[in-house]
Amino acid sequence: MAKTTNLIEVKNLRRTFGDGVQTQALRDVSFSVKPGEFVAIMGPSGSGKSTLMHILGLLDRASGGEYKFEGKNVNSLGDNELALLRNEKIGFIFQSFNLLQRATVLKNVALPLIYSKNKSNRDARAKKVLESVGLSHRLNYFTNQISGGERQRVAIARALVNNASVIFADEPTGNLDSKSGLQIMKILNRLNTEGHTIILVTHETYTAECAQRIIQMKDGEIISDEKVEKRRGIHSKDVIK
Repeated sequence: MAKTTNLIEVKNLRRTFGDGVQTQALRDVSFSVKPGEFVAIMGPSGSGKSTLMHILGLLDRASGGEYKFEGKNVNSLGDNELALLRNEKIGFIFQSFNLLQRATVLKNVALPLIYSKNKSNRDARAKKVLESVGLSHRLNYFTNQISGGERQRVAIARALVNNASVIFADEPTGNLDSKSGLQIMKILNRLNTEGHTIILVTHETYTAECAQRIIQMKDGEIISDEKVEKRRGIHSKDVIK
């Protein structure tokens, strides 16, 4: 069987909520993402972009259509198989950080490795990715002792620690001031130039234009899928290391 060239491929993806009066959150969504791409998904509230991210990130199941991840039919997998695939292949960065307040920065980042097949050298691996986002001086701080921008960098490190195939960033600058938000986008750009696949969910044009491609959604449908002609902040001199 020929090796797939797409990391993610969805065809006629649908998501319906409700048993009586039903709401269609996604309507026949079709697109693909190649390894190493940086794709932004945009749309107003209620457009379906967050629902789509939850399905792509294996946090939810589609009501219909086809979803292939690295050539594998996701629809045929059981809950345990989905959880394993999610832990090994997918990293998440959320607007609200989703960090454990009673754990140190180091322990937060090492947490996904507890469920990984490769459990060796957890702290060393966590320290390495924390160093890559400029937080080697915060290892033993608790997450309520650091700034919002630093918390989001902890979340990025956590997403990286398992060497995920794709990183989903859901409004990663939404809770940050403009300076911290810019820093986060520069880090995401650097990760993309290093070969990481990134899917960014955002309502901000400025952050979306850091991507190579923007998918616009409205009322559960894709209304446009276009390449970004002039990407923001991708020059090496602008990247925070």
